[in-house]
Amino acid sequence: MDELLKGLEPSLVWKHFDELRKIPRCSKNEGAAIDYVVSVAERLGLKWKKDVVGNLVVSKPATKGHEGAPGVVLQGHVDMVCEKNKDTKFDFEKDAIQLRREGEYLYARGTTLGADNGIGVCAALAVLEDDKLVHSPLEALFTIDEETGLTGAFQLDEHMLEGRLLINLDTEEEYALYVGCAGGGDSKIRMPVLWTTPENGLVPLEVQITGLKGGHSGVDIHLERGNAIKLLGRILWEARQEIEFDIASISAGDKHNAIPREIESVLMVHPDNTSELDELLKELFDVVKAEYRSVEPGMDLVIMEGPMPAQVMTGEDTLLLLNYIQALPHGILRWSPDISDLVETSVNVAVIRSEEEVFFHLSSRSSSDTQLESVRERIRAISMLVGAEVEEVPAYPGWLPDLGSRTLAVMKESAIELWGKEPEIKAIHAGLETGIIGKKFPGMDMVSIGPQIEYPHSPDERVKIDSVREFYELLALGLRKLA
Repeated sequence: MDELLKGLEPSLVWKHFDELRKIPRCSKNEGAAIDYVVSVAERLGLKWKKDVVGNLVVSKPATKGHEGAPGVVLQGHVDMVCEKNKDTKFDFEKDAIQLRREGEYLYARGTTLGADNGIGVCAALAVLEDDKLVHSPLEALFTIDEETGLTGAFQLDEHMLEGRLLINLDTEEEYALYVGCAGGGDSKIRMPVLWTTPENGLVPLEVQITGLKGGHSGVDIHLERGNAIKLLGRILWEARQEIEFDIASISAGDKHNAIPREIESVLMVHPDNTSELDELLKELFDVVKAEYRSVEPGMDLVIMEGPMPAQVMTGEDTLLLLNYIQALPHGILRWSPDISDLVETSVNVAVIRSEEEVFFHLSSRSSSDTQLESVRERIRAISMLVGAEVEEVPAYPGWLPDLGSRTLAVMKESAIELWGKEPEIKAIHAGLETGIIGKKFPGMDMVSIGPQIEYPHSPDERVKIDSVREFYELLALGLRKLA
């Protein structure tokens, strides 16, 4: 076991986390992680079954004397968001996550940690292995490919589960019980542009914005951190009003649910204008940096000589692209009128990539089905103005709170007994698989819990170590009371 994990409690959770961190499990590449869960089940002599897409259910018989109690499902996803800092040498297809500790928090070294949802998965594995727990019949559901669109849950075989009490292990706030989540849907946009051969004498200038914090496009959107695409788009748009240049390439982001932290673009500019453009870009960046000084203290602008491109956008399409980036919505669009401090509707401009066309990927979220459709219509309308083609990924449902839930009542009682205070009852502005599972399995009574995980989907991801123990204690007591 990694030295940083030795002696941490609960030992079973950290034992499995140490093993899981060594296994490549980026979304759509979870096979080895599922195999690990199967190996644990077989070592424990537990029955398991897998559906055609790779979701796995492991069953554990009830503690003696509790066979007649309602069955409980523990649920988490095995995949993780694989993000790293640009200067970090790391191969997510083969390298083990390297850990570091600062005070009460555990981090990875330059990459995402995988605590989302690795801690939840390992808590379920610990429950399967822990022979001291009292519980009713258990099913542990391990889904695949949650992070790129909840496709594992969407394709979950409807005969996989028997229990109708479900504890989702994928929220990220201690002392809170979650009873609702946002629905969401993505928009993939292809904007046609005309390419031409660079004029003789023009020079390439590479412009980068780096050092942003990024984060989860649902959980962290309320922090109003900088979006690299929107910030550089704004700076270039303003600069293009004064100095002529054309875009040869632009690239940022690769995850629909991560706020982009870095961006780079190569511009073609007349050599007589390079110094003036350099100074103007720095001035415009200083304005933005001052605006974000408290939330993005590490943001930086890098300007250097760029590689000579084979092609460049026409001046007309350069302007059209910059207008489009400026017009796209991003961030909080509406706060919930019903739940205090809950974002109702938001958009993340997640990806831009210049190929034959310019490709964008936007992620929209809302706890209101009509607002979700409205914001996607807005994106579609703006895209139509520039002749772009829009592909809308089917939306996934939200999870409506049921404050009369038996599972909620038992977990609330357990939390008060353990913590001496009432937990917060909350909804989350992110997609949980509970919305899909609830529709797929009618009558499913659900609640979601988790430890304190901060800045998921970014290399700043961290988990509060003591909160893992409290999370597992709550899970264990809740299972005993439900039995």
